[in-house]
Amino acid sequence: MDYSVDYLNTLKNVPTPSYIVDKQLLQKNLEILTYVKKQTQCKILLAQKGYSQFSLYPFIGEYLDGVTSSSLFEAKLGREYMNSEVHIYAPAYIPSEFKEIISIADHIVFNSTSQYKKYKQQLLKSSKKIDVGIRVNPEFSELSVPIYDPCSPYSRLGVTEKNLDPSELVGIDGLHFHTMCEQNSDTLERTLQVIEKKFGKYLYNMKWINFGGGHHITRDDYDVEKLIKIINRVAKKYDVMVYLEPGEAIALNCGYLVTSVLDVMNNGIDIAILDTSASTHMPDVIEMPYRPVIIGTKQALKNPYTYRLGGITCLAGDVIGDYSFIKPLKE
Repeated sequence: MDYSVDYLNTLKNVPTPSYIVDKQLLQKNLEILTYVKKQTQCKILLAQKGYSQFSLYPFIGEYLDGVTSSSLFEAKLGREYMNSEVHIYAPAYIPSEFKEIISIADHIVFNSTSQYKKYKQQLLKSSKKIDVGIRVNPEFSELSVPIYDPCSPYSRLGVTEKNLDPSELVGIDGLHFHTMCEQNSDTLERTLQVIEKKFGKYLYNMKWINFGGGHHITRDDYDVEKLIKIINRVAKKYDVMVYLEPGEAIALNCGYLVTSVLDVMNNGIDIAILDTSASTHMPDVIEMPYRPVIIGTKQALKNPYTYRLGGITCLAGDVIGDYSFIKPLKE
């Protein structure tokens, strides 16, 4: 994006720390997702764990089909602020919450057949028709960061082929898988080869399949046309509705975290203390790890002034990274 002086001054004048969303950039992403929907007749949901700025839910709801949730309170948030389809999946459901989940959700996906059997009678007794799904684990992924890999050995997420008893699929409307994180459609294509080999025989009896999230559809180098071909092939072959539930792709490159320098110090290197925090405001910086892009900076030592940017918490590892600037930083 071309950052004009006026644009940057607008960002500089907001109180910090603040998350800023550029609505025009968000709309651009939503239009890409709408294009995929129109070319395939698939449904696309907002994964709230990836993006949950609920003040924009009514706007997002003009383009997408609903939300997917990982807890009762996320489901309530989606119902209240977008009020379209509400899907929910959790590794396990809390018994005291399940009655309320039934009253809110349109799709409930279970992590295991034992969880499904536990709550099956409650679902059957409900006057509300709810689609029920099972999450499957293909034991295949192309992720290099173990903490984000749902298909790593001994994963608790989803039913493997070995542990799926066909007789336990009676009453199941769809299969769900989630194996990707910030990846392109070629990864989805290879993943589906494994999914179909292991679980394809069950899809002929299903109403839908959910491809999960992790699809970086709005990234500049993403192969959207390949995604469209994949969706149409699967939908036609098995006569199913295809769901996607991207999170990051919806708001990718649409906003900023604006921060201020509180202090500058030196301990062998120059250090700037910010009024934001990696652990609080950008946890992926520590968990992924992930390096945020900062407007007007370069890698360390590439510009005249290099600083290590540190957060305001007492966590020793609350460090955003080393960046170089054209001018020295000051409070």
